[in-house]
Amino acid sequence: MSESSLHHLIKMFSGLPGLGNRSARRIALHLLNKRENVMLPLAHVLQDAAENIKACEICGNLDMNTPCGICVDSRRQQNVLCVVAQVSDLWAIERTGSFNGVYHVLNGLLCALDGIGPQDLRISQLVDRANSGVFEEIILALSATVDGQSTVHYIADQLDTTSIKISRLAHGVPVGGELDYLDDGTIVTALKLRK
Repeated sequence: MSESSLHHLIKMFSGLPGLGNRSARRIALHLLNKRENVMLPLAHVLQDAAENIKACEICGNLDMNTPCGICVDSRRQQNVLCVVAQVSDLWAIERTGSFNGVYHVLNGLLCALDGIGPQDLRISQLVDRANSGVFEEIILALSATVDGQSTVHYIADQLDTTSIKISRLAHGVPVGGELDYLDDGTIVTALKLRK
């Protein structure tokens, strides 16, 4: 028995991050009720994105061009490299407007439980970039999770022979955070890394 187009559409939406079956049904109904104004333009935009957006050959960012706009921007500090796990992390940092260097996207974190090793990430490309002699500092902007920290340690070991300054994001009490609501691990880290 073949799936109906509607059932297949709902199934595709429910497979997206953050969407359950109920949200997927609402989106499908909304699109079907607004075919001309929403659904068809969305289909064209999706097709255009699938055909034209690609990963930057240098940093791994998503852009219509490769190298991407960040890599070729001469106004950016080309000697400071920020390493992130995913493109979404790059976007989060860019949204703040507080970093003016260049990036390297790993496309994930090391995770023994999921079988993700160094060969599955863009770590060898990072080491090649580090050995180019261009960078004075590499910022490891990875999460404070077990996988993030194991990735930080692995990368730091790989870059140990370079003379590049390796730094990490600060960890601890968030701005506006109240101690009573923080978990014990965050408080311990904040105390150990106090200034």
